[in-house]
Amino acid sequence: MVDCMFCKIASKELASEVVAESDSVIAFRDINPAGPVHVLVVPKRHVSSAADLSSEDGDVLAEMFATMSSIATTEGLERGYRIVTNVGPDAGQSVHHLHFHLIGGRSMAWPPG
Repeated sequence: MVDCMFCKIASKELASEVVAESDSVIAFRDINPAGPVHVLVVPKRHVSSAADLSSEDGDVLAEMFATMSSIATTEGLERGYRIVTNVGPDAGQSVHHLHFHLIGGRSMAWPPG
């Protein structure tokens, strides 16, 4: 998508602090972190949200979760971390490109939000 900020990050049109990258996934630090570690993991191919996923997206989802697990290990999050995705405006989705927030490095309360 032409105006999608995460597509521009994936194509290197916008700068970001990349933590991990493959042919189909990119992970970068959030510019407004909710914890000591806050990384966004996105597919390079534009998908608007989790509501737009299909069974054909299984491979990229598996890669995204494997990437998050690897980052959590590298970042020393052995005490725990949270993985979050927002779907739609009522959930707080502000960028309409599927992304998972990997947040850790502090204790978190439940329920969130």
